[in-house]
Amino acid sequence: MSLLLRRPPGREAYPGDVFYLHSCLLERAAKSSSPFGEGSMTALPIVETQSGDVSAYIPTNVISITDGQIFLSADLFNVGIRPAINVGISISRVGSAAQIKAVKQVAGKLKLELAQFVELEAFAQFAFDLDKATHNQLARDQRLCELLKQSQSAPLTVEE
Repeated sequence: MSLLLRRPPGREAYPGDVFYLHSCLLERAAKSSSPFGEGSMTALPIVETQSGDVSAYIPTNVISITDGQIFLSADLFNVGIRPAINVGISISRVGSAAQIKAVKQVAGKLKLELAQFVELEAFAQFAFDLDKATHNQLARDQRLCELLKQSQSAPLTVEE
């Protein structure tokens, strides 16, 4: 990338001012109303990771200047979970402040349960003799995942 921009290379052969370049791109998404001195900013930067590695230079750079990220997983997509959002890595700096009361009551518990399910499912792959309670928990969490799946091009309202 540095060669294309005719700049000296920095970390991982990216130009030394790549952080500045990313922030300039995000600033261009701003829409200001000069008579009132107000505006809004909506940008959805999309970063492709190599093998799901969010700790690489470009993903961490973009994450550090945005208000959160939604991490989409090819593995989740391939097993039929759609939207294929990895709740363990996805975060929001706004968090529950932007949620309606009903969603706020459910979301925290649901996220924790889904994260525990991923860990339990990984453990269960290597365990030969699981107790009945673990089998029941796995079955319950699998039903929960099925409940959360959405059909393609069929968005749901909050009430649904």
